[in-house]
Amino acid sequence: MTAAIPGTAAIRAGIGLLGAIGFALSYDALRQMAAAVHIRGPLTYAFPLVIDGFIAIGIGALLILRAASPHARLYVWALVGLATATSIWANALHAIRLNQAPRHSSTLLLDDVTVGVLSAIPPLALAGAVHLYLLVHRHNQPERHNRHNSAGKATATFDRQSSSTGHQPARSAPSSPAPAAHTADTAAGDGTNDPVAPQPTAKARSQGRPATASMDELLAIGRTAPRGRGGRISRRNVEAAIRAAGHSIGKDRLTEATRALQDEADRHEAEHAYADA
Repeated sequence: MTAAIPGTAAIRAGIGLLGAIGFALSYDALRQMAAAVHIRGPLTYAFPLVIDGFIAIGIGALLILRAASPHARLYVWALVGLATATSIWANALHAIRLNQAPRHSSTLLLDDVTVGVLSAIPPLALAGAVHLYLLVHRHNQPERHNRHNSAGKATATFDRQSSSTGHQPARSAPSSPAPAAHTADTAAGDGTNDPVAPQPTAKARSQGRPATASMDELLAIGRTAPRGRGGRISRRNVEAAIRAAGHSIGKDRLTEATRALQDEADRHEAEHAYADA
Protein backbone atom coordinates (compact mmCIF):
# COMPACT_ATOMS: atom_id res chain seq x y z
CA MET A 1 0.00 0.00 0.00
CA THR A 2 1.54 3.30 -1.12
CA ALA A 3 1.80 6.19 1.33
CA ALA A 4 -0.61 9.09 0.88
CA ILE A 5 0.82 12.19 -0.79
CA PRO A 6 1.25 15.03 1.73
CA GLY A 7 -1.61 17.50 1.49
CA THR A 8 -4.07 15.06 -0.08
CA ALA A 9 -6.55 15.39 2.78
CA ALA A 10 -6.43 19.18 2.59
CA ILE A 11 -6.99 19.13 -1.16
CA ARG A 12 -9.99 16.81 -0.77
CA ALA A 13 -11.45 19.06 1.92
CA GLY A 14 -10.95 22.08 -0.33
CA ILE A 15 -12.67 20.35 -3.24
CA GLY A 16 -15.64 19.47 -1.05
CA LEU A 17 -15.84 23.03 0.30
CA LEU A 18 -15.71 24.57 -3.20
CA GLY A 19 -18.41 22.19 -4.39
CA ALA A 20 -20.67 23.10 -1.46
CA ILE A 21 -20.18 26.85 -1.98
CA GLY A 22 -20.80 26.58 -5.72
CA PHE A 23 -23.98 24.58 -5.14
CA ALA A 24 -25.24 27.12 -2.59
CA LEU A 25 -24.69 30.09 -4.91
CA SER A 26 -26.27 28.31 -7.88
CA TYR A 27 -29.14 27.15 -5.67
CA ASP A 28 -29.99 30.72 -4.66
CA ALA A 29 -30.00 31.97 -8.24
CA LEU A 30 -32.07 29.08 -9.57
CA ARG A 31 -34.61 29.44 -6.76
CA GLN A 32 -35.17 33.06 -7.77
CA MET A 33 -35.56 31.93 -11.38
CA ALA A 34 -38.18 29.43 -10.22
CA ALA A 35 -40.15 32.26 -8.61
CA ALA A 36 -39.85 34.24 -11.85
CA VAL A 37 -41.44 31.42 -13.87
CA HIS A 38 -44.37 31.40 -11.41
CA ILE A 39 -43.56 28.23 -9.48
CA ARG A 40 -45.47 28.52 -6.24
CA GLY A 41 -44.37 28.67 -2.64
CA PRO A 42 -42.06 26.01 -1.21
CA LEU A 43 -41.72 24.27 -4.61
CA THR A 44 -39.26 26.99 -5.61
CA TYR A 45 -36.76 25.33 -3.28
CA ALA A 46 -37.04 22.08 -5.26
CA PHE A 47 -36.44 23.64 -8.69
CA PRO A 48 -32.62 23.98 -8.27
CA LEU A 49 -32.40 20.29 -7.38
CA VAL A 50 -33.93 19.40 -10.73
CA ILE A 51 -31.04 21.02 -12.60
CA ASP A 52 -27.97 20.75 -10.35
CA GLY A 53 -29.18 17.45 -8.87
CA PHE A 54 -29.44 16.00 -12.36
CA ILE A 55 -25.79 16.91 -12.94
CA ALA A 56 -24.72 15.00 -9.82
CA ILE A 57 -26.85 11.98 -10.72
CA GLY A 58 -25.49 11.98 -14.27
CA ILE A 59 -21.88 11.95 -13.03
CA GLY A 60 -22.72 9.04 -10.73
CA ALA A 61 -24.29 7.19 -13.66
CA LEU A 62 -21.10 7.72 -15.67
CA LEU A 63 -19.10 6.06 -12.91
CA ILE A 64 -21.46 3.09 -12.91
CA LEU A 65 -21.42 2.86 -16.72
CA ARG A 66 -17.63 3.12 -17.05
CA ALA A 67 -17.58 -0.34 -18.67
CA ALA A 68 -20.65 0.26 -20.85
CA SER A 69 -20.63 0.77 -24.60
CA PRO A 70 -19.26 4.07 -25.95
CA HIS A 71 -22.72 5.02 -27.31
CA ALA A 72 -24.32 4.70 -23.86
CA ARG A 73 -21.55 6.72 -22.20
CA LEU A 74 -21.73 9.38 -24.92
CA TYR A 75 -25.49 9.69 -24.37
CA VAL A 76 -25.04 10.17 -20.61
CA TRP A 77 -22.26 12.70 -21.23
CA ALA A 78 -24.64 14.60 -23.50
CA LEU A 79 -27.31 14.70 -20.77
CA VAL A 80 -24.79 15.88 -18.17
CA GLY A 81 -23.45 18.51 -20.55
CA LEU A 82 -26.95 19.75 -21.36
CA ALA A 83 -27.86 20.00 -17.67
CA THR A 84 -24.61 21.84 -16.93
CA ALA A 85 -25.17 24.28 -19.80
CA THR A 86 -28.74 24.90 -18.60
CA SER A 87 -27.53 25.67 -15.07
CA ILE A 88 -24.86 28.07 -16.37
CA TRP A 89 -27.35 29.78 -18.67
CA ALA A 90 -29.96 30.18 -15.92
CA ASN A 91 -27.40 31.57 -13.45
CA ALA A 92 -26.05 34.04 -16.03
CA LEU A 93 -29.55 35.11 -17.12
CA HIS A 94 -30.51 35.66 -13.48
CA ALA A 95 -27.60 38.05 -12.96
CA ILE A 96 -28.19 39.90 -16.27
CA ARG A 97 -31.89 40.46 -15.69
CA LEU A 98 -31.36 41.70 -12.13
CA ASN A 99 -28.70 44.07 -13.44
CA GLN A 100 -31.16 45.41 -16.03
CA ALA A 101 -33.97 45.86 -13.52
CA PRO A 102 -34.69 49.35 -12.10
CA ARG A 103 -32.64 50.35 -9.08
CA HIS A 104 -33.98 49.26 -5.69
CA SER A 105 -36.18 46.66 -7.44
CA SER A 106 -35.83 43.00 -6.49
CA THR A 107 -38.43 41.79 -8.96
CA LEU A 108 -37.02 39.45 -11.65
CA LEU A 109 -38.88 39.80 -14.94
CA LEU A 110 -38.36 37.28 -17.78
CA ASP A 111 -39.62 37.22 -21.35
CA ASP A 112 -42.12 34.63 -22.55
CA VAL A 113 -39.54 32.43 -24.32
CA THR A 114 -37.31 32.24 -21.24
CA VAL A 115 -40.27 31.43 -19.00
CA GLY A 116 -41.39 28.69 -21.37
CA VAL A 117 -37.91 27.12 -21.60
CA LEU A 118 -37.43 27.11 -17.83
CA SER A 119 -40.90 25.65 -17.28
CA ALA A 120 -40.05 22.75 -19.61
CA ILE A 121 -37.00 21.73 -17.57
CA PRO A 122 -38.78 19.67 -14.83
CA PRO A 123 -40.55 17.22 -17.20
CA LEU A 124 -37.39 16.89 -19.29
CA ALA A 125 -35.39 16.12 -16.15
CA LEU A 126 -37.97 13.50 -15.18
CA ALA A 127 -37.68 11.78 -18.56
CA GLY A 128 -33.88 11.92 -18.45
CA ALA A 129 -33.75 10.50 -14.92
CA VAL A 130 -36.00 7.58 -15.86
CA HIS A 131 -33.87 6.84 -18.92
CA LEU A 132 -30.69 6.96 -16.83
CA TYR A 133 -32.23 4.45 -14.45
CA LEU A 134 -33.06 2.13 -17.36
CA LEU A 135 -29.50 2.38 -18.70
CA VAL A 136 -27.96 1.57 -15.31
CA HIS A 137 -30.40 -1.31 -14.76
CA ARG A 138 -29.73 -2.73 -18.23
CA HIS A 139 -25.97 -2.46 -17.69
CA ASN A 140 -26.14 -4.37 -14.39
CA GLN A 141 -28.37 -7.14 -15.76
CA PRO A 142 -25.68 -8.83 -17.94
CA GLU A 143 -23.26 -8.88 -14.98
CA ARG A 144 -25.76 -10.71 -12.77
CA HIS A 145 -26.63 -12.99 -15.68
CA ASN A 146 -22.95 -13.80 -16.28
CA ARG A 147 -22.40 -14.54 -12.57
CA HIS A 148 -25.43 -16.85 -12.60
CA ASN A 149 -24.18 -18.63 -15.73
CA SER A 150 -20.68 -18.98 -14.24
CA ALA A 151 -22.11 -20.55 -11.09
CA GLY A 152 -24.27 -22.89 -13.19
CA LYS A 153 -21.36 -23.91 -15.38
CA ALA A 154 -19.16 -24.58 -12.33
CA THR A 155 -21.88 -26.79 -10.81
CA ALA A 156 -22.37 -28.65 -14.08
CA THR A 157 -18.63 -29.19 -14.47
CA PHE A 158 -18.40 -30.54 -10.92
CA ASP A 159 -21.31 -32.90 -11.56
CA ARG A 160 -19.73 -34.16 -14.81
CA GLN A 161 -16.39 -34.71 -13.09
CA SER A 162 -18.08 -36.55 -10.24
CA SER A 163 -20.00 -38.81 -12.60
CA SER A 164 -16.92 -39.52 -14.77
CA THR A 165 -14.75 -40.47 -11.79
CA GLY A 166 -17.49 -42.44 -10.08
CA HIS A 167 -17.54 -40.18 -7.02
CA GLN A 168 -20.73 -38.68 -5.70
CA PRO A 169 -21.01 -35.35 -3.89
CA ALA A 170 -20.47 -35.45 -0.16
CA ARG A 171 -24.13 -34.69 0.58
CA SER A 172 -25.30 -37.92 -1.11
CA ALA A 173 -22.42 -40.18 0.00
CA PRO A 174 -23.62 -43.07 2.20
CA SER A 175 -22.02 -43.68 5.53
CA SER A 176 -18.99 -46.01 5.44
CA PRO A 177 -19.78 -49.56 6.58
CA ALA A 178 -17.93 -50.97 9.57
CA PRO A 179 -15.12 -53.44 8.64
CA ALA A 180 -15.85 -57.12 9.14
CA ALA A 181 -14.34 -58.51 12.32
CA HIS A 182 -13.98 -62.15 11.25
CA THR A 183 -14.07 -64.27 8.12
CA ALA A 184 -14.39 -68.02 7.69
CA ASP A 185 -11.32 -70.07 6.88
CA THR A 186 -12.32 -72.81 4.42
CA ALA A 187 -8.89 -74.41 4.04
CA ALA A 188 -8.98 -78.20 3.77
CA GLY A 189 -8.64 -80.08 7.05
CA ASP A 190 -9.18 -76.88 9.12
CA GLY A 191 -12.64 -76.53 10.58
CA THR A 192 -11.99 -73.47 12.72
CA ASN A 193 -12.96 -69.88 11.99
CA ASP A 194 -9.93 -67.66 12.73
CA PRO A 195 -10.00 -63.85 12.73
CA VAL A 196 -8.25 -62.24 9.79
CA ALA A 197 -5.25 -60.16 10.77
CA PRO A 198 -5.61 -56.49 9.72
CA GLN A 199 -3.55 -55.44 6.72
CA PRO A 200 -0.78 -52.98 7.61
CA THR A 201 -0.93 -49.57 6.00
CA ALA A 202 1.82 -48.20 3.78
CA LYS A 203 3.13 -46.05 6.63
CA ALA A 204 3.21 -49.00 9.03
CA ARG A 205 5.02 -51.14 6.44
CA SER A 206 7.66 -48.49 5.87
CA GLN A 207 8.23 -48.01 9.59
CA GLY A 208 8.34 -51.75 10.32
CA ARG A 209 10.76 -52.69 7.51
CA PRO A 210 13.85 -54.41 8.95
CA ALA A 211 17.15 -52.56 8.54
CA THR A 212 19.61 -54.11 6.07
CA ALA A 213 22.67 -52.55 7.70
CA SER A 214 23.66 -51.32 11.13
CA MET A 215 24.29 -47.68 11.86
CA ASP A 216 28.05 -48.26 12.01
CA GLU A 217 27.96 -49.81 8.53
CA LEU A 218 25.87 -46.89 7.25
CA LEU A 219 28.34 -44.38 8.71
CA ALA A 220 31.27 -46.24 7.15
CA ILE A 221 29.59 -46.10 3.74
CA GLY A 222 28.61 -42.45 4.25
CA ARG A 223 32.24 -41.47 4.88
CA THR A 224 33.07 -42.55 1.34
CA ALA A 225 30.36 -40.32 -0.18
CA PRO A 226 31.54 -37.09 -1.83
CA ARG A 227 31.00 -33.88 0.12
CA GLY A 228 28.51 -31.21 -0.84
CA ARG A 229 28.84 -27.45 -1.04
CA GLY A 230 31.35 -25.90 1.32
CA GLY A 231 32.66 -29.30 2.34
CA ARG A 232 29.41 -30.11 4.15
CA ILE A 233 27.93 -33.60 4.33
CA SER A 234 25.45 -34.05 1.49
CA ARG A 235 22.31 -35.94 2.44
CA ARG A 236 21.69 -36.84 -1.19
CA ASN A 237 25.23 -38.17 -1.73
CA VAL A 238 25.10 -40.23 1.47
CA GLU A 239 21.81 -41.80 0.46
CA ALA A 240 23.14 -42.57 -3.04
CA ALA A 241 26.24 -44.26 -1.62
CA ILE A 242 24.21 -46.40 0.80
CA ARG A 243 21.79 -47.53 -1.89
CA ALA A 244 24.67 -48.18 -4.29
CA ALA A 245 26.08 -50.54 -1.65
CA GLY A 246 22.83 -52.53 -1.82
CA HIS A 247 21.24 -51.31 1.39
CA SER A 248 17.86 -49.67 1.94
CA ILE A 249 17.45 -46.76 4.34
CA GLY A 250 14.48 -44.78 5.59
CA LYS A 251 14.25 -41.03 6.05
CA ASP A 252 14.70 -41.13 9.82
CA ARG A 253 17.84 -43.32 9.67
CA LEU A 254 19.22 -41.23 6.81
CA THR A 255 18.73 -38.07 8.86
CA GLU A 256 20.40 -39.67 11.87
CA ALA A 257 23.35 -40.88 9.79
CA THR A 258 23.79 -37.52 8.06
CA ARG A 259 23.82 -35.65 11.38
CA ALA A 260 26.32 -38.09 12.88
CA LEU A 261 28.62 -37.73 9.87
CA GLN A 262 28.38 -33.93 10.01
CA ASP A 263 29.14 -33.88 13.74
CA GLU A 264 32.13 -36.11 13.10
CA ALA A 265 33.38 -33.85 10.31
CA ASP A 266 32.95 -30.77 12.54
CA ARG A 267 34.98 -32.40 15.32
CA HIS A 268 37.77 -33.26 12.91
CA GLU A 269 37.90 -29.71 11.59
CA ALA A 270 37.99 -28.34 15.14
CA GLU A 271 40.83 -30.71 16.05
CA HIS A 272 42.84 -29.72 12.96
CA ALA A 273 42.30 -26.06 13.69
CA TYR A 274 43.47 -26.52 17.29
CA ALA A 275 46.54 -28.50 16.15
CA ASP A 276 47.49 -25.81 13.62
CA ALA A 277 47.17 -23.13 16.27
